[in-house]
This record gives sequence, structure tokens and C-alpha cells, in this order.
Amino acid sequence: MTDPQLVLTERVQQALGAAFGAEYTDADPLIRPSQFADYQANVAMSLSKRLRRAPREVAQEIADRLTDFPGTVEVSGPGFLNITLSDDWITAQANESLADPRTGVALTGSPQTVVIDYSAPNAAKEMHVGHLRTTIVGDALARVHEHIGNRVVRQNHLGDWGTPFGMLIEHLLDIGEKAAVAQLEAGEGNAYYQAARAKFDSDPEFNQRARSRVVTLQAEEPETMRLWHIFMNATVRYFNKVYTQLGVTLTDDDIAGESMYNPVLAQVCDELQERGIAVVSDGALCVFPPGFTGREGQPLPFMIRKSDGGYGYATTDMATIRYRVQDLKADRLLYVIGATQAQHMSMLFASAKIAGWLPDHVHAEHVQIGSVLGSDGKMFKTRSGESVKLLELLNEAEVRAAEVIRDSDYGDEERREIAHAVGIGAVKYADLSVSHDSEYVFDFDRMLALTGNTGPYLQYAQARIRSIFRKGEVDPAQATGPIVIGHPAERALALRLLGFGAAVAEMAESSAPHKLAAYLFDTASAFTTFFENCPVLKSDVDPAVRASRLALCALTLRVLDTGLGLLGVPVPDRM
Repeated sequence: MTDPQLVLTERVQQALGAAFGAEYTDADPLIRPSQFADYQANVAMSLSKRLRRAPREVAQEIADRLTDFPGTVEVSGPGFLNITLSDDWITAQANESLADPRTGVALTGSPQTVVIDYSAPNAAKEMHVGHLRTTIVGDALARVHEHIGNRVVRQNHLGDWGTPFGMLIEHLLDIGEKAAVAQLEAGEGNAYYQAARAKFDSDPEFNQRARSRVVTLQAEEPETMRLWHIFMNATVRYFNKVYTQLGVTLTDDDIAGESMYNPVLAQVCDELQERGIAVVSDGALCVFPPGFTGREGQPLPFMIRKSDGGYGYATTDMATIRYRVQDLKADRLLYVIGATQAQHMSMLFASAKIAGWLPDHVHAEHVQIGSVLGSDGKMFKTRSGESVKLLELLNEAEVRAAEVIRDSDYGDEERREIAHAVGIGAVKYADLSVSHDSEYVFDFDRMLALTGNTGPYLQYAQARIRSIFRKGEVDPAQATGPIVIGHPAERALALRLLGFGAAVAEMAESSAPHKLAAYLFDTASAFTTFFENCPVLKSDVDPAVRASRLALCALTLRVLDTGLGLLGVPVPDRM
């Protein structure tokens, strides 16, 4: 199958070269879907000044050179090219897509190693709604890169090291290992941390024990490390409960926390200082990447080692980027991290480039994650002002989803499975359907609606298709057509389905799950129109038409299932 926009881009670029010279063949034809035709090319408007000719004259010149074209081209308005593809071409491409196991999604010609840093909760603290976005956006990116043939290395950069662990380990000893493990596994990390902190601030003896414990932790003394492992294992088991309920692909093998880099932090600092890349400023070791200044125009430091000799996020992050490039052989680095860290990430990339640890052939990208807001437009909190526990939020989503489907004729077990898929799918899709760097309001009523751009709407569309095949007693895999376009709704759906490969490629290229989500919503909407206007199983439907429409249904089902799967949204068979 060939994506229409890719075909049209290639043909228009060829026409540009034929009309105005080879130097114009790489110009962007600016092809977009149009309400007046299938597509509209606006390149004549952008080239008119460069060519010193009227846009409409440029457009006509291009149209005249579009020979052997799969449709018709008309010049309209001040210089737009309205393009309508032929039904025969759409039909041929749809049948090709139907026969293609990958449904038009091409494998990359040059597979890359893509390292994706995502989720990264802090130990001893509950996963809250703020971790939702980094976890599911990163997981969707991992899925899509694997689907197109890249080697994906997931990195769950846990906050599992540092000075707070002195008091956390001492608190574990005070309350006993068994009680500590039970509390951490139950997701009560915040209460655990607050209790330890209260003692640290009020009890001088505990304070001294905690400080001494930090020293033994940094020295990796065996007993301290045993206690640290007990603490971390219990915490990770809690994280895994969340990951399992969310249905993300992170495993324990993907954990690469701060502790992993502790042995090399001194080496990182020494190397940067010896090479003159980092200098001592006010007692701290800093890199001063160009272009970053403070309020008074002074160079902004990227602090590699604190004045007291301690290490911070910058130290670990420099060690991390070096490891991912030199050891993991990354071609592309995706950091799925909050938008509030934008300056830190920019300074990290700039400092790593100066050090030679981020060479030009490696692309590093901060996939900025916006905040989740409550109905009041402020950060999403409980009524008491605390962060909302992610596990409680997911449980509530499933309970509410069960209410949405309470009138269905399913057994208890199937009802629970559907409620899980709908509830979790609603939460994940609501997040993934908006640009990852934007804020959005968390609203269960909107998320769980069966109409509009929601997870349940898309799930219902694919469930409706499955019901067609059940009623017709046909296996979707046996619906081989051929597809023949007769009704405008058939044409619109077939044309929409041809864009699947491009939508997947664009998500991978631009790290933008919301673009794939938008494509899937448009596809589901086109199917709804098709379903309402084109009977499939009625007795008076011609057998050839029935076979064609079943094939369109099968192709739509495959696109929706695959697309939602790449987003990590579950797809129940029934709703």
C-alpha cells in the first residue's frame, strides 16, 4: 500500500523540477487534506515570491506538468492545487493494504538503537498522577519504535540513591523490616518518607544515625546494601503493581536507576575537570555551556559537583548520557521528562556535546511532558491538597467504567475484564490524545464518554466491527474482498485507511502519540459514517458488495487494533 500524501508529495516534487528546475524538487509541496477535494497543495503560494510570479500562474505551471497522475488536479482560488484521487487508485491501494500483514506500516530501512528514558518514579514515594504521563507516553514511543524495526532500550531511571536513603534505612531498622516492607509494598511510601523525615528533623540521635548511614551507603558497606536492597525490592514491587494495571511494557530488566551510576560519578567529574570542560566556581565544579545566562546576564552554571563535594542530578545525568551513547550505542535518545525540566535538559545536552559524549550523529530529544490539572485548572490534587495516588486513580477509572457498562448482558468475569479495558483505556487515551507538552484537565466524565475523541469511542468502534463478523459468522482474516468502492462513505473510509502507515511513521519521527490518536479517531469516525450508510449483512445486499464491505470492515479493524495497540490502549472484543 502506498500512502496518498507520500505519492502526491513525490509527484508534485517531480512536477516542480520539470517546471522550474532541479533545485526545486526538494521543496515541500505543502499537501494537506482538503474540504474541497481529497487534498490541497499550497506550494505555489510559498514559491511565488522566490519565482517572482503570480501564485496562480505557478500553480497552473505545476498542474500542467502533473502527467501520469492518479486523479485530477484543479487550480483554485489565488493558487491552490485541489487534488482528487481516482476511485480506481484508492481501490487498488486498499486491496493492497488488505493483503499486507503490516497494513502499510513500513519497516525502517536503517534500524536505529533508540534509548527511551521514561516513568522514573522516586523510591519511597508513591507513584502519583504526575507519573502517569511520563509512563504511558514513553511506553507508546517504545512500542511504535519496535513496530517499525528499531532496537529499543527502555531505561527506567529510578530515584534510588542519595542522602535521603540514610534516614529511610534507619527508619526501616526502627520499625522493623517486615513492617517497612508491608508499608512500601502497599504504596504508602509518602507516609513512610514523612515519618522518617519528621524523626530526622526532631531527633538528634536519629539525625546522626541517618548521616552515618549515608557514609556507609556511599561506601557500599554490605549490611547497608542489604537493607537498601530490602527497601528497593519492596518499592519496585509496588511500582510493578501500577505498571501491570496500566499495561505498560516496563520490566525489572529496564531499571537503570541513579544507583547504577554512583561508581563512575567521581570519574565523570575528574575527566571533565582535567579536560578543562568543567571549572571550579564558588567551590563547585561547573560546566558553563554557551547561550545560558541568569537574570543579570551572567553565565549560568551546570553544576557537576557541589561545593560540599556531593553530586546532584547533573552529575548523574552526564554519566547517564555517556553510558547510553558509548555503551548502549544509541542513535537516538528520548527523555520523556516533565516540561519543567526544559532548561536542565537543554544544558545537559549542550554540556554533553562540549564533552564529546553527545556526538552529532546521535539525536537527543527532550519529550516534554505537561502537567495534569484538576477541574479548577490547578495541579491535580486530592481535596486535602495531596498528590493523587496513581493506583487509586486507576482503580476508580475501572469502577466508573463498570458503571458505564452496567446494563450489558455479560457475566461477572467478562464484565470485570471489559471494565478494566475501558477504564484503563479511557485514562491512557485521554492523555495520549493531547500533545504531550500541553496541560490537560483530568475529567472522568469526558474520558469515559462513548462519543467524541475518547478511548471508549474507539474501543466501541472496533467492538462494533467484531460484532458484525460474529453475526455474519465470518472470520475477519477470511474477509479478503476484493474491495470495490461504490458509496461515498466507502470511498472516504478506504481513503482514510490508506494513511495508517504515514500516521505511524509520523508518530515515531516526531515523538507525538497524539497525532496517531487523531488519525485513529478520524478513522473510527469514518467507519461510523460507513456503518450508518452501508449495510453489510442485510439479506438484500449483493454478495459482491457484502464481500467488499466485510473486507473494509476487516481492514478497519486491523488498523484500529494495531493503532490502539501501539498506543498501549487495550481493545476488548465486546462492549
